Amino acid sequence: MFTGIVEELGHVVSRVGSRIIVRCPIAASEAAIGDSISIDGVCLTVVGLDGDEASFDISPETFDRTSLGGLAPDDRVNVERPATLVSRLGGHLVQGHVDGVALATAVRPDAEGGARLSVRLPGDLLRYVVEKGSITLSGVSLTVAAIDDDEIDVALIPHTLAVTTLGAIRTGDPLNVEVDVVAKYVARNIESLIGDGVAVESGKERTA
Repeated sequence: MFTGIVEELGHVVSRVGSRIIVRCPIAASEAAIGDSISIDGVCLTVVGLDGDEASFDISPETFDRTSLGGLAPDDRVNVERPATLVSRLGGHLVQGHVDGVALATAVRPDAEGGARLSVRLPGDLLRYVVEKGSITLSGVSLTVAAIDDDEIDVALIPHTLAVTTLGAIRTGDPLNVEVDVVAKYVARNIESLIGDGVAVESGKERTA
């Protein structure tokens, strides 16, 4: 489990087949083989360590559902170590299980040094997104500022632009999307109730 608060910008050292090596001094300093680390919002398992570099094997499923297949040497990636039971939850609950890939459709700098980012989401994810709700883009916990058809806007403050890959985002770039896990559970429960033909009267509670 993660929080969507990026700890460092890692650098891809090499990519050979399904294995990538990332230079990430902070994450690698306390990591052990078998640990989980979030790379651009994707929960990956550490399979090798060499100083400040960590190695990861990427499965075909992960290549199919994320943007990691496009990584190349010298690319920068957002890195976060898993949360602990005593971690402050600065962002929101993030699993590192990517739901799909969005595309950046507009980046509009603002007068305060930040930017407004518009992204187009896969259509099946829109039902989990609400204005002022949480969403994770490439491992960064963000608040949805607006929704317009299949696009959402998020506001990026100068700090986010400086310490994450979103500072270099361009129109057409892919971003790994993870919607709020709480929204997914709520939607699943409601769908189950509707499927069972259960009607809940206003003002009354039902426990399953």
